[in-house]
Amino acid sequence: MAERVYLYDTTLRDGAQTQGVDFSAADKVRIARELDRIGIDYVEGGWPGANPTDDAFFADPPVFKRSRLTAFGMTRRAGRSADNDPGLNALLITPARVATMVGKSWDFQVTVALGIELDENLRMVGDSVKHALTRVEEVMFDAEHFFDGYKANPAYALAAAKAAYDSGARWVVLCDTNGGTLPHEMRRIVSEVIKGGIPGSHLGVHCHNDSDTAVANSLAAVEAGVRQVQGTLNGLGERCGNANLISIIPALMLKMGFDTGIAPEDLKNLVSVSRALDEVLDRTPARGQPYVGKSAFAHKGGLHVSAVAKDPKCYEHVDPASVGNVRHIVMSDQAGRSNLVARMAEIGVDLEHVRKDGLIRVVEQMQVTFDAHEATDLVDLVKRLEHEGYAYDQAAASFELLVRRALGQVPEYFTLERYRVIDERRRNAVGEWITLSEATVKVEVGGTEYMEVGEGTGPVHAFDVALRKVLTRVYPALTALELKDYRVRITESTVGTAAKTRVTIESEDDKGHRWTTVGVHTNVLEASLEALQDSITFMLFRFKDGQ
Repeated sequence: MAERVYLYDTTLRDGAQTQGVDFSAADKVRIARELDRIGIDYVEGGWPGANPTDDAFFADPPVFKRSRLTAFGMTRRAGRSADNDPGLNALLITPARVATMVGKSWDFQVTVALGIELDENLRMVGDSVKHALTRVEEVMFDAEHFFDGYKANPAYALAAAKAAYDSGARWVVLCDTNGGTLPHEMRRIVSEVIKGGIPGSHLGVHCHNDSDTAVANSLAAVEAGVRQVQGTLNGLGERCGNANLISIIPALMLKMGFDTGIAPEDLKNLVSVSRALDEVLDRTPARGQPYVGKSAFAHKGGLHVSAVAKDPKCYEHVDPASVGNVRHIVMSDQAGRSNLVARMAEIGVDLEHVRKDGLIRVVEQMQVTFDAHEATDLVDLVKRLEHEGYAYDQAAASFELLVRRALGQVPEYFTLERYRVIDERRRNAVGEWITLSEATVKVEVGGTEYMEVGEGTGPVHAFDVALRKVLTRVYPALTALELKDYRVRITESTVGTAAKTRVTIESEDDKGHRWTTVGVHTNVLEASLEALQDSITFMLFRFKDGQ
């Protein structure tokens, strides 16, 4: 039977200390429910009394089915008794039945930061744990700066940890608060703490990522005997972040063989949980994030794709489906025929059906510098278009449209006959400078011509507004289309303002599907319109006739 390792999430407190992150109480409830959904053992809700948001969260916390809600605070202050310390007691009156309190374990911090005697700090730890156990079901002690303290004074750091353990703490959590410990030090120190009298079944670890080793340190601590791991979703946290539970969980389960309380079917929700946090933060998910990123199982080099087609284990360390991810074959100028075959197989297209006349038809519709007849086959066409500035590894929807257009499978849902965009900069009624954009479009749909005007905060926005006014009359499904991201990059840095521009647009529908399209032109507006029209066409193609 697999040995148990317990998981403790501190996204709602430690993660909230990330620069630029400001959770509302509703945000915290949503994230907490995601953690409960996959079965995280402990969910730290925040620090009661520290701020109105945490108070609001603990006033009406979510009801958990699997997780245990934890409240965070600190040990009693010097010169006060535990039962007469307002800060400590605020921690113990919440609905949370588990309390985590932080205290000093580095003699330098005790004498300099707190300015008290070393023995008094040990009494503060022990008294606080004993008092808390009269009010809650389970107490944890976070030994702050433990590893720095142990390196400076092993006896005192261990004494601080023992003061909590001997007083009844269920878990003594060893914290690498400054994030400077390396894995070989982690293994040694944890082993010595266990030999010093605290069993691994009562030890946790809390790592920060200042040396980019937080995940490695957490796994090294487990290897040395620790049986609780603390961290945050996506490594959120102050400075360089905390240990990333999204990476730690599959490593423990799939590679080290531990039981984390998360079932294999729950592990398949790892991608959705990671992206739920990004959604709350209004952030684009990190493509290169291990296990859950869009690029985590993306294969671009032709040699790699050829091998993966024979056996995915050639270039994949785990099955992407085990964590809720998918394999992605990337098309680019580095791709070989095997990439193309695999990518087309994903979208249900037979390579042999792509004829030369189809390639010519596609090239003639694009504003590129090479002659339509130069493309020898689809692989060559992709490489030539990448040379023009297109990036199909980042725009799978545009790649699919390229292939299906070559096969004659994409209907002409609409035709942009002409457009005009006017930008105006003027002062408003109070004398402030404002910029307005107005777009006029003439569009043919099903033999009928329409003309509309749209206003926006920029030319692309104005064009989008005007075009949607036309198209939503005929294709109501487009009302659910939302542009989520817009990126511009200069592809030629040596020709100044005459350089080609690549525009990438990420879109989403009301079912949560996302797709990315690309456009390239020396005129940034033309590049934007190409990507935008591809986005609309792709959605219409997905819905067939758009209904």
